[in-house]
Formats: sequence, C-alpha cells, structure tokens
Amino acid sequence: MTGHPGPAKRPPTRERLPADRRPPASPQRRPKPPWLRIRIQTGETYRGVRRIVESQRLHTVCEEARCPNIFECWGNQTATFMILGDVCTRRCSFCAVMTGTPRRVDPEEPVRLAEAVDQMGLLHAVITSVDRDDLPDGGAAHFASVIRAVRERRPDCAVEVLTPDFRGAPEALRIVLEARPDVFAHNIETVPRLYRTVRPGSVYPHSLSLLARARQHGAPATKSGFMLGLGETRPEVRDVLRDLREARVDIVTIGQYLQPTSGHLPVVRYVPPAEFDEIRQEALPLGFRHVEAGPLVRSSYHASRHLR
Repeated sequence: MTGHPGPAKRPPTRERLPADRRPPASPQRRPKPPWLRIRIQTGETYRGVRRIVESQRLHTVCEEARCPNIFECWGNQTATFMILGDVCTRRCSFCAVMTGTPRRVDPEEPVRLAEAVDQMGLLHAVITSVDRDDLPDGGAAHFASVIRAVRERRPDCAVEVLTPDFRGAPEALRIVLEARPDVFAHNIETVPRLYRTVRPGSVYPHSLSLLARARQHGAPATKSGFMLGLGETRPEVRDVLRDLREARVDIVTIGQYLQPTSGHLPVVRYVPPAEFDEIRQEALPLGFRHVEAGPLVRSSYHASRHLR
C-alpha cells in the first residue's frame, strides 16, 4: 500500500491498555533513583538536529518513544529515524508509541530521510519503524527503499536497521537483507515468561528465529536488546543471553525499563548500575562482539561504536 499520506481511518491515540492487561492502580509512580537523572541540554547542535528532522517531515524514535537519551544523542548530532509513520498496529504494554490505524505509506520518505542523513553528516544511521501488521510484507519493502536511498545519497554511511518481526511474512527478511544493511537488529525486549504481558502479539521463539535466519542469510552483523526491571530474574536473563548467542547474535543492548505513563506497565525494580556491569561481564564470555549495558541504554545508544 503506497501513496501520499492521507487521513487515518480513526485518530491515533496513545491508548491505555485493555482492562485485562492493565496493571493494578497505584497511588503514585515509583520515584526514580539518582542514577536515572537526565541532564537536559538543548544547545545549537540539538536544535540543528530538530530543525532537520522537522524540515524533512520525519519521525524519530527518540521523540515518539520518549527516549531518555535524546538530549545527549541529538547534542552529538545523531538520531534514530522511525519510518512507516508514527502509529503502531500493536499495543505493547511498555511502549509510548501511539497505537491505532496507520496512515498510508509515504513513498517520498526514503528520499527525505536520506537527505536528512546527508545534512547531518552521519557516518552511522539507525532506522527503525512502528509495527505495520496492516501491510502484506510488514513494511519490509519500505525498509529496503530507505536503505538504498541512504546508500545512494551517502555511500560512506553505515546503515543499521531495527525491524519488527514482520509477523512471519515469508519474504520480508529476504527483502530487507537484499538491500544490504550493515547491521540487522530486532529486539527480544524481555524474557519468555513475560511475553504475554509485555509483548502481546509477539512470540519469543519467532523473534529468535528471525535473528538466526538473518545471520544465516548473510547479515554482516546482528543485534538485539532487552529491558530489565519488569520482574525478570537473573537466571532468566542468563537464559536469554545464551539464547541470543545460540542465534549467533553479535551485539546486545540491555537497559532499564521506564514507565512512559500511568497506563503502562509499572516498574517492578530499578536495577542499579553495578548489576548492569555484572550482567555485562557475564555476557561477554558467551562470545558477543559488543555488550552495551546500563540503566539508560537503549537499542541505538552509542550504535556507531558497536561495530568497532
């Protein structure tokens, strides 16, 4: 489905979770510990990135998912672009991105995004998307178009894609990999026991299979990430790390879950920085090329360093 963006069938909203999946009401949200304090800096570089994103009519996961690192990343002239609109077809109970009926895919988006990459002088571009279960290929062809557009406009820029699971569309992975991204990423998000609550509509073995097949089909590097603080146990975290290595994942990112609104899953525990360091030290001997772990780590945090 292609064409110029048109009106949505119904206005997208940041929907509350259905009653059967909504966490019990609490009198107040758990206060954040000192290590999660964010320094807000909006210097000229930050403002320049914002101007480019707005002028090219692009979306970023930095804004839509309320990433805590937006001031640092934009201040360092980096951003994670979110393609295929800003409305997701799924309602993951941890995510701040809007849910609803998406608008039509914009065929001019790849060119505008490539122009933004060029204007920002990026050497490493990260491209992700909302879930588009309304599209036969889950949006794979549009991912490929964006990769090719960036390659044509800025050949020296590495391209990392963070894709949804495409809900099993048989040709989706092949379409994306034929465009030759430098990194293929897909987030596992949490431990298998919590999938029904945290990632309804997604299946843990399918996500692992997607990562394994990406490596088998020639992806130069594969990457995944997950959150802590949702009620997982350390043995479950170790099992996920082992599963990712068995799928030949090269790079893993591990961060703290932060509750976007009172309508999302509450934080069960704030994991201290020392524990993230311990998990990183446990993960490295498994054979990962790079492990980025810390309270404020997100999928694309320091992404350009992960290939070194």
